[in-house]
Amino acid sequence: MTVQERIKNRKIGIIGMARSGLAAAMLADEFGGEPFVSDSKDERLLGSQVERLTALKIPFETGGHSDRLLGCDYLVVSPGVPLEIDVISRARQQGVPVFSEIEFASWACRGKIVAVTGSNGKTTTTTLIGDIFSAAGFDAFVGGNIGLAFSDIALKVPEEGLAVIEVSNFQLQTIDQFTPDTALILNLTPDHLDRHATFDDYKRAKYRITENQSSEQTLIVNLDDPEIVVDDMATRAAVRHFTTGDHSQALSFVRGDVLYARIDGTETPVIECSKILIPGPHNLQNAAAAVSAASLYGVGIDVMAKVLASFPGVEHRLEKVGRVAGIDFVNDSKATNVDSVCFALRSIDTSIHLIAGGRDKGGVFEKIADYGQGKIKGIIAIGEARDKIFSALGQTFPVQFAQTLPEAVKQAFGSAFPGETVLLSPGCASFDQFEDFEHRGRVFKEAVAELRNGKNENEALTQR
Repeated sequence: MTVQERIKNRKIGIIGMARSGLAAAMLADEFGGEPFVSDSKDERLLGSQVERLTALKIPFETGGHSDRLLGCDYLVVSPGVPLEIDVISRARQQGVPVFSEIEFASWACRGKIVAVTGSNGKTTTTTLIGDIFSAAGFDAFVGGNIGLAFSDIALKVPEEGLAVIEVSNFQLQTIDQFTPDTALILNLTPDHLDRHATFDDYKRAKYRITENQSSEQTLIVNLDDPEIVVDDMATRAAVRHFTTGDHSQALSFVRGDVLYARIDGTETPVIECSKILIPGPHNLQNAAAAVSAASLYGVGIDVMAKVLASFPGVEHRLEKVGRVAGIDFVNDSKATNVDSVCFALRSIDTSIHLIAGGRDKGGVFEKIADYGQGKIKGIIAIGEARDKIFSALGQTFPVQFAQTLPEAVKQAFGSAFPGETVLLSPGCASFDQFEDFEHRGRVFKEAVAELRNGKNENEALTQR
């Protein structure tokens, strides 16, 4: 069935009016579909989205989901929408198909798809792969669960181009025929246990990235992660590996201080690990994953090395915000699970004043103690999870509470000394106080900017 046949004149219910929902509505409209967008939020909270849909004359509703959705040919669900909500449950009972936005967008994509999933490092690796492909001269478009929605870029990708997309477990839960030419699973750690009954359920959602792949397509997995079990996957793809160890069959591996690629069976040095700009052992894994993907598409070693030596990382992921009174501030707002916090702690060499908390996703905060001993000087806990953080870590580290993130920044600055680091690495979702992790990261940076501009600096220095 062609994309025209799937969309033209079809009544398409789109649940969620955020970035991916809006993009899906516009894509449906482009192909002559009849989109109807529904969001549970009040219209006053959806100003720009409402204005856009109104300008395009696309019908919508706010403040809840009506039965109009049940009369659609199928539903397209944004990743933040729980599949258990009443209207989706009733739609399924009535035989109305439910698709994720990445499934919907994939129908319109003419180029090859490189899809990246995992618990940690997805955004960094996806962006890095996109930068390598672009530097090598490919028409590469990056999106999905980061930046632009897949529906925003799908039509822009030429037949010889590449869509490099980050995909989440929520997006993978409602795929049907979504088929990446190259799929990557970076790692698996317990996450989103507020939305999945068990870790195994979460892993099964991740494994869906490969279920439609053919034997001519490739699945790349992390050889170092014991939680990734290929035998548990329904895959026909050619399975390849990356590792930060030395392995005779891996597409990319590390020997000594050098990252290698295996190209046409030949071991080829790419770059000294110490010259990779993004810090930390987890980013070495991300670099190895990116090299593995690039090697399958004939990218030159010199291009890979140049990008790895200059790639600064992504916003809100171990982002160095600045230094105030000799104290460094690092924005790791994208660390929405406990393992991400542990990666951040391993990547910073100074003493740390950690700001953590938000909406708990079932994280085991006690794990932070293993990586923070001798490094964390204090924790400022915020949001809904602050009592849980205190219970888990209050016997190991000094824990303070703050009502807001700017207040936490001020408290951390008041406790820190020159040469130390204030790290925002929440280990939680952001939705208790913020629109998303990006909003949380911006608020953190604004609070640091106020310190830098001297609005709170004198008071904080006095407290110290």
